[in-house]
Amino acid sequence: MRVKLRRAGHILGSSFVEVGLREPETGQRERVVFSGDLGAANSPLLPAPTSPAKADVLVLEATYGGRRHERREGRTQALKKAIDAALDHQGTVIIPAFSIGRTQELLYALEGIVHRAAGRGRWGALEIIVDSPLAARFTRVYRTLKSYWDAEAQTRVRAGRHPLDFESLYTVDSHEAHLRTVTYLAQSGRPAVVIAASGMCAGGRVVNYLKAMLEDTRHQVLFVGYQGEGTPGRDIQRYGPAGGWVELEGERFTIRAGVTSISGYSAHADEGGLLRFVAGMRRWPREVRLVHGDSTARLALKSALEALAQKKGKALTVTLPDNQPCD
Repeated sequence: MRVKLRRAGHILGSSFVEVGLREPETGQRERVVFSGDLGAANSPLLPAPTSPAKADVLVLEATYGGRRHERREGRTQALKKAIDAALDHQGTVIIPAFSIGRTQELLYALEGIVHRAAGRGRWGALEIIVDSPLAARFTRVYRTLKSYWDAEAQTRVRAGRHPLDFESLYTVDSHEAHLRTVTYLAQSGRPAVVIAASGMCAGGRVVNYLKAMLEDTRHQVLFVGYQGEGTPGRDIQRYGPAGGWVELEGERFTIRAGVTSISGYSAHADEGGLLRFVAGMRRWPREVRLVHGDSTARLALKSALEALAQKKGKALTVTLPDNQPCD
């Protein structure tokens, strides 16, 4: 048995796995590829995954079957618009975010916006704060591994820019500094962007920001990731625009801050990316087994794969994880 790891583009260091098998008695060979989580082609910092040359069986994620991501330009404009709204009101933009992957993508996008502003006007004085010790550690790792960044990010570095370590970026380390930052931003009226975990507001430092600012109309809560049912993040997302309330650590808070959600920030390939991963193989698999997706997503991706196989004249069977054909 031989195992090869190839870059998956999901987060820094992620890989998909090629397993080469050989039957000792017959000498028959088979190659099984496990996609794991594949990165989105339109994500910043990391290159999109490259298809393997061949596979007999492909175990493929289906998280975004039937869905396409918003273009990067659109979500960057939405990000800037949300921050402009907070600047208009001298408020803080609170962005709940996962510590690895999402935080670094946001910093990259924010550096681009700040760079284009070139220090002019209110954007020049805007502080961007990462208040998550884990996110700060992961960001330092990302900085040291620039050789794994994509071509666009490398171009920024060669131009003397620092996409994950720019001048207006600040990191909050200690708990005492965190509490001082929350109080200062809630009372001072100084505009800022705060990126803090957890991504679904179920814990972590973001909760203190929400408790201090949700009831103040100057501030904005900006969601850039999926909010699971039953989480405080989902409640803020659902009830905030209607002036509802959310419970945080046993206390009820009326949502008066602005609430915005931006789609498209995902570390998973959309349906187009998954189809390209298969289509890019020199020798297609005879079977694709769909995993890591709900039934709607898997059924949608199954239909898309079968349509692509018919168009390309390929013989392909698409199955569910239990190896039974998906009806």
